[in-house]
Order: sequence, then C-alpha cells, then structure tokens
Amino acid sequence: MRLRASFLSLVSIRSYGKRAPAVQRHSAALALGIFALVWMGGMAGAGERTIKIVAVGDSLSAGYQLPAQDAFPIQLEKALKEKGLAVEVANAGVSGDTSTGGLARLDWSVPDGTDAVILELGANDMLRAIDPKVTREALTEIVRRLKARNIEVLLCGMLAPRNLGTDYTKAFDSIYPDLASQNGLLLYPFFLDGIATDAKLNQRDGMHPTTAGVAKIVQGILPKVEELMARVRAKTPS
Repeated sequence: MRLRASFLSLVSIRSYGKRAPAVQRHSAALALGIFALVWMGGMAGAGERTIKIVAVGDSLSAGYQLPAQDAFPIQLEKALKEKGLAVEVANAGVSGDTSTGGLARLDWSVPDGTDAVILELGANDMLRAIDPKVTREALTEIVRRLKARNIEVLLCGMLAPRNLGTDYTKAFDSIYPDLASQNGLLLYPFFLDGIATDAKLNQRDGMHPTTAGVAKIVQGILPKVEELMARVRAKTPS
C-alpha cells in the first residue's frame, strides 16, 4: 500500500478540476498494476532452479520387480516435490551391478549438468563375497571422479551378513564410513535400515523391497537428501 500512496502523491489531483476523480481512479489502478508487477518480480526472483540428482545403484535403486513409478528414485522425487522442493531424480540403477560395474558405466550414467549423486552400490559385491578391497577401490574411484566434476555425493552404506565371518564383515562394513569421512561426504549408514529383516516390506526373495519397503527407505533417507540439496544450493552462485 505504500507504493500506491507514494505514486498518488506524485499527482496533483486538484490541478485536474472536474476530472480529478477520474484521474485519481486511473492513478490508483496504475499504482496497483505497478505493485503487482513488483510483487510478481519478487516471487520470480525467489524461485529456485531445479536440482538434478542421479541415483547410481543396483537393483535396490532400479526397482527390481516393481512398477516403474514405485522405484526408489521416482518415489524420492515425489516426496521431495511434495515438500515444495524443485528437484529431478534420475534412475541410474542397474540390477545385478557391482561397485566395479558402476565405475565402468559412471561417465554415461551421470550426464553433464548433474548436481548430485546418490551412490548406492556394494550389495552385490557382498552377496558374491568379493574382496572388500576391490569394493573399496571402486567406490573410492567413483567418488574421486564425481568430486572432480564438482558433483555432491550422498553415500548409501551397506552391511555384510554376519555369516560371512568377522574379518569380512569388519572389512566390508567399514568401507562406507571411512569413505565418507575421508572425502567429506554425506552418509546414510544403511540403505535398508528398517526393512532388511521385515518380511512385510520385502519381496518373496527376502532381499528386494516392496513398494511399501521403498517408501520406508525414502522416509528414512529424506532428511539426508534435503541436506544434499542444501549443499548444492550453498555452492551455487546467486
């Protein structure tokens, strides 16, 4: 309303004699129009660009045996948008992929213009009892390449089953916190947290989440993804 009053003060209504009421109405309308343009411009300036995230993973990200719209990246994008966040989450999950496989396809899986990556690999390494040193080296190189491209990373941890022995589980489980600490990455300690042993949230194979299981994963990881987006925005020039 200050804008309207200031604009009207520039017009000497009295100087228009009998036309003063009409001039006043016209001036008021013009002032309100200017106010609307200023307000809309402010709103447009407050808008934020869409952050582009790629989920690089295995079947847990790809959405094994699930409708496409129920896969982790799709459910995650929907949850973020429901919170009013401008984001796109691309699905770069490949069923059966190991960390070495993810490294081999990294360059074409993560296109130019990507702001952040959710890195979810290692489950198949563990299931195949691949030497944890191999897994560590592959994940380390993936992180190195992404950081070189100025891409933020949220690392999703995985835990080895205890029946693989103490030495193996210790070596495998430590990969993720070590890598996150050494590279300043955000870490979600266990991607399957809250669903790994719940039959109601897993498919018949006991390893892959149902639609409800994926929703549980999204619920748990959401705060970390919001933090990931905040990191992207913090380094984006205004």
